[in-house]
Amino acid sequence: MPSKRRYALVGTGNRGTTMWGRDLLKGWSDHVDLVAIVDTNPLRAERARAMIGSDAPILTDLDAMLRGVRPDLVIVCTPDDTHDTIIVRALDAGADVIAEKPLATTPEKIARILEAERRSGRRVDVTFNYRFAPTPARIRELLASGEIGRLLSVDFHWYLDTSHGADYFRRWHAFRARSGSLFVHKATHHFDVLNWYLESDPEAVTTFAALKVYGGNGPFRGTRCKGCPHAARCRFHLDIGADPFLDALYEDPHGVDGYFRDACVFREDIDVPDTMVAAIRYANGVHVSYSLNTAMPVEGHHIAFNGTRGRIELRQYERQPWDKPDHDEILLVRSFPGDREAVERIAVPHFSGGHYGGDDRLRDMLFRPGATDPLGQRAGSRAGAISVLCGIAALESADSGRPVRLREYAGTAGIRGGIA
Repeated sequence: MPSKRRYALVGTGNRGTTMWGRDLLKGWSDHVDLVAIVDTNPLRAERARAMIGSDAPILTDLDAMLRGVRPDLVIVCTPDDTHDTIIVRALDAGADVIAEKPLATTPEKIARILEAERRSGRRVDVTFNYRFAPTPARIRELLASGEIGRLLSVDFHWYLDTSHGADYFRRWHAFRARSGSLFVHKATHHFDVLNWYLESDPEAVTTFAALKVYGGNGPFRGTRCKGCPHAARCRFHLDIGADPFLDALYEDPHGVDGYFRDACVFREDIDVPDTMVAAIRYANGVHVSYSLNTAMPVEGHHIAFNGTRGRIELRQYERQPWDKPDHDEILLVRSFPGDREAVERIAVPHFSGGHYGGDDRLRDMLFRPGATDPLGQRAGSRAGAISVLCGIAALESADSGRPVRLREYAGTAGIRGGIA
């Protein structure tokens, strides 16, 4: 049996504790061994380690861990603006890296990562789990089959409900300096899956975006939900004590670093948009209309691919106030059916695990020996960089009112060969 990969987990928030801690050890313990946990908040790290079920040592100093433990792999689950520093240090210490998305938040940070990857000869993987969910994989196969001819345009619209969407505005994600905005933090997933579907780079972006629901739009505000005098009438109030997981990871640990997990969504210094639309032109000529809304009564997305011979359409529901089936339905609509069906309904079952099984398939790809990649699902640093640059260009377009070409950032971001 091949030796296990010795990995260090850096960052013990929700994703680090579950996806890359507890769940990874539960299902892939034959292939990995958690040898260190690093977090600047030792109390949160202790709580996370108990949830993970590990006896790995806890350290607060990344460099001391890299020198003393010398892991084969570092998994980075810290706030977005810190990714580049951690990734570069891990690469230079001889470790491979798995980075939660987004890869970084600025072109300069991307350049540091790409240069360190080249210099060290190690590898960076970015955790684009949407590529691995069964329904996107089936859509990718249909597009590759040529069923709808030459692709002309894509309609892509993502809806976050008033639980999930609001949560970004309670946390550090609500500030550009930390997350790059939701055009970077959240939409990096969406831009990446588009790049993967289309097998092309985004070339230019024109956007409109605004903060319409959260931030200063609220009728009242406080510091945080706990103890807030407006709790009884605030539609976005979060009772952190009612969630044992969040309470354990964040309530007592906030005494160490001052970070509240239930900060007010109406803080006046919030500076990221909550309502976003974009038009994207791709290098292969495909045009995309995209939107992201963060205060909807439903959760999920709609995507449609329009081609010269037909259309592929999906409406995926994740949460909504009515019953939903236990599968997705892809509609393959033929413009010139001939003796075939004009509409073919393709059912894709929902699998267990996060993102309808996408999380498990991602971990299989990264850790199970002999994994193959016929659909090109595994995403490296370039994929991470391009999706971030699309988000950066989108935010710049919204701020400036002008179309923005991604090649404006290619040199600063250190992308060799440019963006094509």
